[in-house]
Amino acid sequence: MPHSSWTAANLPSFTGRTAVVTGATSGLGLITARHLAGAGATVVLAVRDTDRGRQAAAGIAGETDVRALDLADLASVRRFTEDWGDSPIDLLVNNAGIMHVPEGRTADGFETQIGVNHLGHFALTNLLLPRITDRVVTVASLAHRMGTIDLEDLNWRRRRYDRVRAYGQSKLANLLFSLDLERRLRKVGSPVRSLSAHPGYASTNLQTRTANPIGDLLGRIGNATIAQSAEAGALPTLYAASQDLPGGSFLGPDRMLGARGGPALAGRSAEASDPDLARRLWEASAELTGVGFSAGLG
Repeated sequence: MPHSSWTAANLPSFTGRTAVVTGATSGLGLITARHLAGAGATVVLAVRDTDRGRQAAAGIAGETDVRALDLADLASVRRFTEDWGDSPIDLLVNNAGIMHVPEGRTADGFETQIGVNHLGHFALTNLLLPRITDRVVTVASLAHRMGTIDLEDLNWRRRRYDRVRAYGQSKLANLLFSLDLERRLRKVGSPVRSLSAHPGYASTNLQTRTANPIGDLLGRIGNATIAQSAEAGALPTLYAASQDLPGGSFLGPDRMLGARGGPALAGRSAEASDPDLARRLWEASAELTGVGFSAGLG
């Protein structure tokens, strides 16, 4: 079946499988959770606001569980993973994210966008890795092309803060993390695969929650005139989560330079393909979070 004609109706059965989706109260995460549950998965909504999570779960037909996870607080990430126990996780979808927010700091002192979008997911994935049986899908963005990795100043303490470039750096970090995770998994002979996906330009609340009135207005205009639906934007993630693809694959829409269309293999910037940079970012991320590649995998 051509990728462009693939829809969530083509998902294979997930009966008996467990999926964890971060940021599943709205937008792409909620749609991803809804379709995975509809295909038979038990879906864990890993969310910052459990009241909103329960409201979201109430609208999902299928088996769900709501658990607290604040990616802006490594103590919360550790609690989530410690409370999980030894139950297997077939699929982890690193979906949660924030975009173009004003300069701020997480509970651990990280710049907010790199902290939530990358470092929180970095720690979560590595702490859960001994329980993951099939794959990790990390949601990136076309905006990775607008970012660059400054390993000496990931947290914007020396540079003048730029919310757009900070977002681009965080989404570039998502791709580099996924790339080096795949390398490490192959090196230890793990059956787990690391893949990534991006939604193109999809209409979600990310574009209208920038805490900047002009940015929010532009986001609303773009959502109304250019963006594809959030439903369409979730398809690359669902495709990456369900199809027999090589580890390291990056999925995105197949038309309008990746902005719209059906799921297909996507291109990435040269920086996002740099294995040496990916390794160095991994080392910096492990130092910042105090979490490394799971010893349980060798």
